[in-house]
Amino acid sequence: MNALLKAKSAYSAAKAPTRTAKNFEYEVIARVTRRLITATQKGRNEFSELAAALSDNRKLWSIFTTDLASKNNPLPDDLKQNLFELAEFTRQHTTKVLQRKADVRPLVEINTAIMRGLRSGAS
Repeated sequence: MNALLKAKSAYSAAKAPTRTAKNFEYEVIARVTRRLITATQKGRNEFSELAAALSDNRKLWSIFTTDLASKNNPLPDDLKQNLFELAEFTRQHTTKVLQRKADVRPLVEINTAIMRGLRSGAS
């Protein structure tokens, strides 16, 4: 019985899904996006939570732009340009949200669109 359990555990590790870069990116964006949504739903009394989520979203987009600028980034130039523009919009809009002059929804929609692209296999 002990040998059977050992065999099962040895092969069960092989069943674990392989994490790709796209999967990891998706998970990180999803986590930040959920935090944005949750903080927004809590309302004005929890603005510090929204500010923290916005800061993390801004950092995430900063990482994306650094990666996009890398010579090793395989994405097509037109897609890179579009993503740079989204990153700039995200940066500017985040400032407006922090100033309480704009809604967080466009940031959530952008992140959601990126997640859809990652899920569909778009490059």
